[in-house]
Amino acid sequence: MISVGQKFPEFSKLAVVSLEKGKEFETITSDYLTNEDDVWTTIFWWPKDFTFVCPTEIAEFNKNFGEFSDRNTRLIGASTDSEFVHLAWRNNHDDLRGLKFPMLADTSKSLAEDLGILTNDDQKVAYRATFIIDPQGIIRWVSVNDLSVGRNVKEVLRVLDGLQTDELCPCNWEKGQETLTV
Repeated sequence: MISVGQKFPEFSKLAVVSLEKGKEFETITSDYLTNEDDVWTTIFWWPKDFTFVCPTEIAEFNKNFGEFSDRNTRLIGASTDSEFVHLAWRNNHDDLRGLKFPMLADTSKSLAEDLGILTNDDQKVAYRATFIIDPQGIIRWVSVNDLSVGRNVKEVLRVLDGLQTDELCPCNWEKGQETLTV
């Protein structure tokens, strides 16, 4: 699995960005991750659309969209389902209609494979992986959950806060607390 300190892999994928007819899809590339505006990226993966744990996570990320924006961080959700399945799911699930971030479609599974987050069974779906990427496109944090356990969005925000201080943060540190001095 790709890890902290490595460059996020290059990619070009279709994503669902809107429910408006004719404006549903957009191509997102790895160029989107590197920028001169000091914008961070959090990309999180779920195993499959139209499942049970996944929409709880996606909805929670969406509820916290403003928290990520306040931290100058863009959100991207992703799975190995197609853009058409993403669109159908958004249209059919109350908690997903108003998403404020793109749903990336990795139908070839090439990006998930490059990241090393595919299951080792016949389905080859992505684990519940979360990556925090700095403005230079370098992975600064990775967390992977097994398929049955949803992640903690508040913990993703806490780690993002710590990384953005560029200081030493002790165990259980939270934004606003003292960092360590050497």
